[in-house]
Amino acid sequence: MEITEVVAALIWNGNRFLACQRPAHKARGLLWEFVGGKVEPGETHAEALIRECREELDITVIPGEVFIQVLHEYPDLTVRLTLFHATIAEGTPKALEHNDLRWITVGEIETLNFCPADETILERLKHYDP
Repeated sequence: MEITEVVAALIWNGNRFLACQRPAHKARGLLWEFVGGKVEPGETHAEALIRECREELDITVIPGEVFIQVLHEYPDLTVRLTLFHATIAEGTPKALEHNDLRWITVGEIETLNFCPADETILERLKHYDP
């Protein structure tokens, strides 16, 4: 089984975190996720996170501690998702690739349909106090 390394950012604004809706034309289209993507060959996880946030949201982030790492098997690929705490150093998030962006509270998690790989993360977030 080949594992695809994926990174994502948990970005807080007060008691709200950033949720991003995948484009309709991509796999798992219109489901919600944390900003991020695949780690490219030769990149560290932190470098990949910085690049993905720049490409997808036009922001510069500072990666912090790892919040959680999950392994998830989709029908088309298996991902090891490393979710980092991240802070915005520069810019305001713009939906360059996503269908929509929302700042949501932990209490609003159930109102959005997230990607299956994020379910374990969301359960942990429900018991987390930023």
